[in-house]
Amino acid sequence: MGVAVQQLAESFDTLALHAGAVADPTTGALLTPIYQTTTYRQEAVGKDKGFTYSRSANPTVSALERRLAALEGADYCTCYATGLAAMTVLCLALLRAGEHVVASEAVYGGTVRLFNQVLAPFGVTAEFVDTADEAALRKALTARPTRFVFIETPANPTLKLTDIELTARIARDAGALLVVDNTLLTPALQRPFELQADVVLHSTTKFIEGHNATVGGALITRDPELHERFSFTRNAIGAIQSPFPAWLTLQGVKTIGLRMAQHSENALRIARFLETHPRVTKLLYPGLESFPQFELARKQQTSGGALIAFEIEGGVEAGIRLMNNVRLCALAENLGSVETLITHPASMTHADVPARQRQDAGITDGLVRLSVGLEDPVDVIRDLLQALL
Repeated sequence: MGVAVQQLAESFDTLALHAGAVADPTTGALLTPIYQTTTYRQEAVGKDKGFTYSRSANPTVSALERRLAALEGADYCTCYATGLAAMTVLCLALLRAGEHVVASEAVYGGTVRLFNQVLAPFGVTAEFVDTADEAALRKALTARPTRFVFIETPANPTLKLTDIELTARIARDAGALLVVDNTLLTPALQRPFELQADVVLHSTTKFIEGHNATVGGALITRDPELHERFSFTRNAIGAIQSPFPAWLTLQGVKTIGLRMAQHSENALRIARFLETHPRVTKLLYPGLESFPQFELARKQQTSGGALIAFEIEGGVEAGIRLMNNVRLCALAENLGSVETLITHPASMTHADVPARQRQDAGITDGLVRLSVGLEDPVDVIRDLLQALL
């Protein structure tokens, strides 16, 4: 919708449907077209219509960027080929040799690999700490100058929470930026900028697009200088998202409010079932009162989200049998789709995380991660019941 109309929209669900969209000026097509083009005819030397080459910017991608920025309550967004491409641009734009990052100890395995195996040879250091522990966080930031603090909350896959507002204050006092990976909850359930975050990162592959149809990433900020750095770096390394995945993501994000509400409702029912099952020895879900950080979840999230982490008696072998025996739940390396997905983090998504770091972060060898989809939760419970026999 046009800027004037967008300014009238305050509802999250309305923004999800309309923010950033502009009817095709030639045909009036309601959906933003897929501008599948490399280059753009310019009116004269030095005179263009805002686009010159699709490595730098593309109208379909720009429409998605406007929508994601609006949903997070920010001004700027850049979209990328993958979530890790977004993470790479974040690091290349903000870090120089000799600089330091503090990150949550339980983060996506690809993030750990990026810091430890790709950036470390260039002189960038990263310390992985329990960012839920205020004393540990303060100690890490006092020990040496830090460029930014990077947190996942809830953490993947342990679902451990970090207090965003407190971390923002501690980071600011130390002269560091706060970057929040909001992939697991999305702005439908958590609003990091309202809690003083500086940058929000998304793997749009997950709940933003929501249908297992694309890979993509995004960096969102309210700071024009940071946005310029991200845009320059993206153009310099060629990490922009392609038009067709951006178009698919534009369609998926339209229902994000409805989807996240249903994901959460389904997950809560399944978590309650698992909590009472005699073979489940450990169950973590932020929407349950038994969750260790339930009060913090109530403070900074609007619901528990779609992910459940649990262990069953019999350890690793029993967990593997469970995952091999499910029929409706799909054993897959992803989360955040309309289909329910089950994962063994230690051997799949977090296999690149050093074993000691995995154990310290609570990613045990027997941990099972369930990303609850939009099926009838009764059917998912039936599937888990037969697999747990």
